[in-house]
Amino acid sequence: MFSNVYGADIMGIEARVIRIEADVNDGLPVFDMVGYLASAVKEARERVRIAVRNMGIRFPAKRITVNLSPANLRKEGTSFDLPIAISLLTSFGYLSNESTEQTLMIGELGLDGSVRGVKGVLAMVMAGRKKGIHRFLVPQSNAAEGSMIRDVEIYGVSSLKDALEFLQGKCVLEKTCICEEEYAGREKPALDFSDISGQELAKRAAEIAVSGSHNLLMIGPPGSGKTMLAKRIPGIMPEMDMEERLEITKLYSISGLLTEQRPVVTERPFRAPHHTVTPTALTGGGRIPMPGEITLASKGVLFLDELPEFSRASLEVLRQPLEEHKVTISRVGCTYEYPSDCMILAAMNPCRCGYFPDRERCRCTLGDIHQYLAKISEPLLDRMDICVETGLPEFHLYGGGGETSEEIRKRVERTIAIQKERYRGEKFSYNSGLTEKTMKKYCDMGTSEREYLEEFFKAGECSMRQISRMIKVARTIADMEESEKIREDHITEAVRFRSISKKYWG
Repeated sequence: MFSNVYGADIMGIEARVIRIEADVNDGLPVFDMVGYLASAVKEARERVRIAVRNMGIRFPAKRITVNLSPANLRKEGTSFDLPIAISLLTSFGYLSNESTEQTLMIGELGLDGSVRGVKGVLAMVMAGRKKGIHRFLVPQSNAAEGSMIRDVEIYGVSSLKDALEFLQGKCVLEKTCICEEEYAGREKPALDFSDISGQELAKRAAEIAVSGSHNLLMIGPPGSGKTMLAKRIPGIMPEMDMEERLEITKLYSISGLLTEQRPVVTERPFRAPHHTVTPTALTGGGRIPMPGEITLASKGVLFLDELPEFSRASLEVLRQPLEEHKVTISRVGCTYEYPSDCMILAAMNPCRCGYFPDRERCRCTLGDIHQYLAKISEPLLDRMDICVETGLPEFHLYGGGGETSEEIRKRVERTIAIQKERYRGEKFSYNSGLTEKTMKKYCDMGTSEREYLEEFFKAGECSMRQISRMIKVARTIADMEESEKIREDHITEAVRFRSISKKYWG
C-alpha cells in the first residue's frame, strides 16, 4: 500500500516542505530509506521501528520503502521521525490517506514513542502555510512558537500514540493558540539610564546612535561606565512590532534558543560575545551552517566589549556585514544568507593599562600604545558612525539621578517615527540605511554646511566614507530636533563625534 505525508527541514534560515512517501509490498523483508539523506535522517529508521513496536504494532514481514522527495535535496535533522512513522502506519492500514491529507508533521521520536522538540518549528510552519497547508502536528514543547502564525491549526502531540489516535478521530487535541496581548507589552527594564552618574556626552551619543541605528564606539579608561551604559541601551530602543518579533523568534527557533517558558522573543536582542569568539561563531557557518552572533543580534544590539582583545580575523570578518546588513556563506552546491541588521556597539580602553593619554597614570610606552590601537584597522574604524570618549566620573557613592530610560525612549520613538514616515517608500527605515543616491534626496543642507564638509575633507581629516557617515548622523540629529533641513550645528556635532578617533589614531 502506498501513502504520503508532509514533513519539513531547515536549510540556512529557511524551511523546506518535504514530501514523505511510503510503500509496503510483497518481497523480501527489508526497510529501505532513500532520498539523499544525512546520517541523522538515516538513523530515523531504527527510531521509528522501535517506537512503532513499543506501541504494540508489529512491523509486517514485507518490503518497506520510504522516499523523501525531492530526492536531489539533502535532508538534515531529526524532524522527519514523526511523519515517517505516520506514513508507515498509513501504509500498514491504520490510517487512511484522507486523514493525513494537507497535514504537515514535525517531531523527533524517542524509542518509547514520545515526540520530542526540534529546532526551527516556526520556520517550518511558515513554509507549510506558503504551500497552502493549514494543519500541523508538532511536538508539544514547540506548539506555542508554531502558533505565532495566523490562520493555521497547530496541534501539540507528546507521543506517537496521541498523533495516531488524533488522526484516527479517536481523541480530540486542543488547538494551540497564543495570546498576542500576552506578548504585546514590554517589561520595565531592570537596568535604567538613571543609574549612570555624569557621562552626559556618552548618553547623548547613545541616544543619537539608537535614534538612527548608527554604530557606536566608546573609548575610555576602566571604570568609566562603558559596559554599564551599553547594557542599558536596549532599554531606550523602541518596542518591537509583531513582524519584527516573528523574524527574531524564527532565528532563535532555528538556533534552538527558545524554550517552553520563552516561546516568543519579545525584547530586542542584546548579544555580548566574549572576545575569544571565533569568526565562524561571530558571523555564522560551521559544518552544518547556523546563524552567528551578528545574526542573533538582528533588530537589537551586538556589543563587543574590549574590542582590541578580539582576534584580527574576527574583527575584519565584520566589515562586509556592517556594510551590507547581511552575511553570505558559500558552500559547495548552495549559498546561505543570514540577516545582520543590528546596531554594533563597541567599547575599548585607549591602551593596555587603560589610562592613556593621562601620562601620570599610564604605564604603557608609546610603542605599546600604537601597537594596541593598531589592532583596530582603519576600514573597521570607518564603519563606526559615532566615536565618543568616556572620562572617569566624579565621586558619587551610589550614583544615579539622571534621566530615566523611559524619558529617553520617548524621544527616540518620536525620532524613529519621523524617519519611518520619510522613508515609507524605501527599502530602509533608519538614517543609517541611506545610500549615496538617497542622501541627495533626503539630506537637504545649505551652502555653508557643504563648504564646511568640503574644507574638513580637503584638510585630510577623513575619507569620503566618513563624510557620508557624518551626514547620516547629522540627519539623525536634525530629526531629533524635528528640523527638515540639516544645519551647521548638526554637522558640527556629527563631526565632533568622529574627531575623537583622530585623538588616538591620528
